[in-house]
Amino acid sequence: MTTGENGGAAVPARLRELPSRLLGQASTHAQRLVTEALGRADAHKWHYAVLVALEESGPASQAALSDRTGIHRSDLVAVINELAGRELVERAPDPEDRRRNVITLTPLGRRRLRRLEQLLDAAQGELLTPLSAAEREQLTRLLGRIVEHHAHGGPAMGSDGQ
Repeated sequence: MTTGENGGAAVPARLRELPSRLLGQASTHAQRLVTEALGRADAHKWHYAVLVALEESGPASQAALSDRTGIHRSDLVAVINELAGRELVERAPDPEDRRRNVITLTPLGRRRLRRLEQLLDAAQGELLTPLSAAEREQLTRLLGRIVEHHAHGGPAMGSDGQ
């Protein structure tokens, strides 16, 4: 047994070895690092997600951006309002359907994205400090496989927990 996360009683080995528990703890730590890093630039993860989606795939409707980023449409409106207010994106009527808007990344938005990427790179480096470059790549591949499997409706756990 080892000392608990809060310096308290020892954590049982079976708990220390549960992948789901370890992933949860790592996720909590990762989210804190990312939130703090982006916060230093008065940004948050949804700002980054929208800017990346626009850079990688080009201008998009709000519905398409919602699909690309996983941000709920009602939440995305507020994010786009914030980004447009900072002149990081432009919102204009879609020439093919005037009822919807097309969102476009501005040059200022592109520069902002570069800055956020620097902050996130530093946060990722801090998170993965104990791992070698090869281990970082392996971890990323393995986590990607887990996420991909469950995103496409992988088999549910049996009643015996396996």
